[in-house]
Amino acid sequence: MRHKCLSVTWWWKDRRPSVSGSENPHPPPIFFINLSRPPPAAFDIHHTTSSSSSISATGVAASVVAQPASHSTMSDSEYNIESADAGASTTIPMEAGQIKKGGFIMIKGKPCKVLNISVSKTGKHGHAKCNFTATDIFTGKKLEDMVPSSHGTTVPIVNRTEWEIMDIGEDGEVTLMDEAGNQKTDINLPTYPETMAQEIRDAWADGENQVSCTVQSAVGIEQIVAFKKAAAEGS
Repeated sequence: MRHKCLSVTWWWKDRRPSVSGSENPHPPPIFFINLSRPPPAAFDIHHTTSSSSSISATGVAASVVAQPASHSTMSDSEYNIESADAGASTTIPMEAGQIKKGGFIMIKGKPCKVLNISVSKTGKHGHAKCNFTATDIFTGKKLEDMVPSSHGTTVPIVNRTEWEIMDIGEDGEVTLMDEAGNQKTDINLPTYPETMAQEIRDAWADGENQVSCTVQSAVGIEQIVAFKKAAAEGS
């Protein structure tokens, strides 16, 4: 059987203008090669990357299938969105002048809660500067930073979840459970404030109360930051 040689070139651009200059709502189809059998040794593919990329192929093909342009490679914007979702960030950018007292800010790589903000102005052509006084949300350490109000800085994404304490190990390992029955075993009693760990132990050892706690998480760190007692059911 004699096979025909087929040469196909695939051209595309991000936008295909129509005659009027606006975006063409019906762009020409993009052709894809559909091989129903392994290609011979002579089969060759050439790929060139440029602003107007091209792919050329020569070899044995069973058929050429035309598909609408909507099935083309995803755009750069779609790629960026999916990449961001795949590795969700623990911080977000924000202009320094938009941060408020009681909000959060990253200072020296630490997630902090803002206690005070003072704004100072420099010379005639200078920028107003924000002077932040804040505390590390996990250690209570006081930190300061100064950023021009129009410049960008980084804000941590801080979450709080409620759990019931199910068990406390001798070394401080805590077993937690949420309302849906999901367990959490990868957290210990807090080291800050210094007295909280013992207070939680005392409340738990009482036995007559249910003890719940609040777990705060930011930049990959989790810590119990509050707890409360409630009368046990049936007591």
